[in-house]
Amino acid sequence: MRYPERLLKLIRALSGLPGVGPKSAQKLGLHLVQQQEVAKELLQALEAAQGLHTCPICGNLAEEELCPICADPERQRHIICVVEGINDLMALERSGEYSGLYHVLGGALNPLEGIGPEQLNLASFFKRLNPQNREALGAEIQEVILATSMTVEGEATAGYLAEQLAQRGIAATRLAYGLPVGGSLEYADEVTLARALENRRKLAE
Repeated sequence: MRYPERLLKLIRALSGLPGVGPKSAQKLGLHLVQQQEVAKELLQALEAAQGLHTCPICGNLAEEELCPICADPERQRHIICVVEGINDLMALERSGEYSGLYHVLGGALNPLEGIGPEQLNLASFFKRLNPQNREALGAEIQEVILATSMTVEGEATAGYLAEQLAQRGIAATRLAYGLPVGGSLEYADEVTLARALENRRKLAE
């Protein structure tokens, strides 16, 4: 059976999304075609999302000048939680156990893939650690939680950052038990993340 070209184009576009295989893409495509109101709402949401940009301070997504977390005066401003991606940030927020700030690296160190410190969002991170920026940021950073994934790349990134923080005299902690080795932060449940935050450990200086 030959499908309409416009439907095939929609299915191909959907199959390019993470976690969406050919069968799921076909099912979603047919649903959107048959449910025009749903398709219209989705289109409007996608158009609205075009207005999002990267927060210049932390790397999170923002629709105003700063992301909602950096702009929130109620957040603890002396502590930063470093994560690899925005999915990780959202996972930690769902745990409800953390009220500090974040910094999104945009990945992890991976020399084999050509990803070094220069390829990560580190310049703005080190700028935040500078005591001279205390007035602009609202507080001097006293602790950095290294919440990179428990993978080889995540551990290497945490080790590199721990060395940089030690040179600056800033306490570095690592998420504790509850997160499986080799696991990705974004797939952990809220209870596991809450326990990991509560039992974070200080890294050797």
